[in-house]
Amino acid sequence: MTRKIAVLTDSACDIPPELEKKYGIDILPFVITLDGVSYVERRDFGFDEFYQMLRAAQGVPSTAQVTAIQFCEQYCKYADEGYTDVLHVTINSTGSGTHDAAVLARQMLDEERPGHKLNIRLIDSHTYSYVYGGPLVEAARRLRNGAELGYVCSELEATFARQEIVLSAFSLKQMKKSGRISAAAAFAGELLGLRPIISLIDGVTRVEDKVRGDAAVPAAMLKLARKRMVCPEGEIRYMLGCTDIDNVKDLEKLCCKELGCAPEAIFKLGAAVASNTGPDAMAIVYPGAPRR
Repeated sequence: MTRKIAVLTDSACDIPPELEKKYGIDILPFVITLDGVSYVERRDFGFDEFYQMLRAAQGVPSTAQVTAIQFCEQYCKYADEGYTDVLHVTINSTGSGTHDAAVLARQMLDEERPGHKLNIRLIDSHTYSYVYGGPLVEAARRLRNGAELGYVCSELEATFARQEIVLSAFSLKQMKKSGRISAAAAFAGELLGLRPIISLIDGVTRVEDKVRGDAAVPAAMLKLARKRMVCPEGEIRYMLGCTDIDNVKDLEKLCCKELGCAPEAIFKLGAAVASNTGPDAMAIVYPGAPRR
């Protein structure tokens, strides 16, 4: 039997539009509300435009997850169009209700399309941004080239069980509002010029260190990443994320020098993620020891 496989995710994946189109990945958007106005991510603004909106805003943004009804409508569309399988990867379930909405949508599909034959492989990424978007692009590429769905899902889950992030932000307003750091820590940081070095693993954030001044951030980030990095077969692999390509250049140079290789990708943080980190953030993504 010939399989017809759809690939589905949410807009927090931060997959560039050209890769979304190239591999036929369906992306359902988050809604971002900023200063009382609601916007649809990936439709109403681009990456850089949103960062400028954040800097000019009076308040901090809020995000609305993709709903179970939206996911169910998409599942119904797949069932009606003769798809046999769906690979659906969601944003980290401990930081968003999106994964739970997808679980509910899968149950709703049984009521909306009784007797349907659609096999939905639902995977919690346990992470954010292109940290799951990148592996999903690779999964979509493999599926297009004829890889077996079960194998691709196993590889994705193995990748997500290792993914770790070291993050820092030069403005702490959004991180205070999102609860990533405490109000007291944010106040002290702004007052003293301290920058937090934060680990983000399986949706749990932890302030690992604090350094004084922006110039000290790249070395402190890399120090923590190197300490935790566990590269299978000794092959160093990492990515860099940012809201400003210019801001990440020093980090890129340092990583290339110390790790001996360039990053696999440098990606921009989309609106759903930048709403929590702020418009001036950067990250190192690397494999750690397996957690599952």
